Amino acid sequence: MASAIMKRASSSSTMRSISLSAVLRIRNYAKVANGSDIVSAAPNVSLQKARSWDEGVSSKFSTTPIKDIFKDKKVVIFGLPGAYTGVCSSKHVPTYKDNIDKFKAKGIDSVVCVAINDPYTINAWAEKLQAKDAIEFYGDFDGSFHKSLELVTDLSGALLGKRSERWSAYVVDGKIMALNIEEAPSDVKVSGADTILGQI
Repeated sequence: MASAIMKRASSSSTMRSISLSAVLRIRNYAKVANGSDIVSAAPNVSLQKARSWDEGVSSKFSTTPIKDIFKDKKVVIFGLPGAYTGVCSSKHVPTYKDNIDKFKAKGIDSVVCVAINDPYTINAWAEKLQAKDAIEFYGDFDGSFHKSLELVTDLSGALLGKRSERWSAYVVDGKIMALNIEEAPSDVKVSGADTILGQI
């Protein structure tokens, strides 16, 4: 009995010592790559523009087809694990918000943020970050967009369940010109604004 208790205590201690990066280090390879057509990779998929619940009701819970986001446009899109999470709030979104003028100067029509969240949570979070004027926020409430691109990771270790990888892409008329995916979703090493600005 004492031995079993000691083993459990040792296991618990080991788990506590694992860093968040290690817990979240679950990487799959995406279905898409440079040169892929993001619209063809996610056919018949729609996203949900960030909005309040009342706006959702008044719009009859309308959604935005992927093709409408990318067709005939130069778009920078970045995905992240979720609204209100630490790295997403403190590091990832701010890099885009603070550089929006540089994106516009390079001819980018829109900078888009997407996460596997409902559009109401995304909206409240975007308002808290004071980023809605610079960035277009979308929810992927059922994960269908990220599943289509094979950009989903299991973050159950952080009590988040299935979530988006942390990634960014430069897309011209639906064609992916540059794609960056973090090795760990707790990192912002290649998916921040500085990297994608250098790829445009």
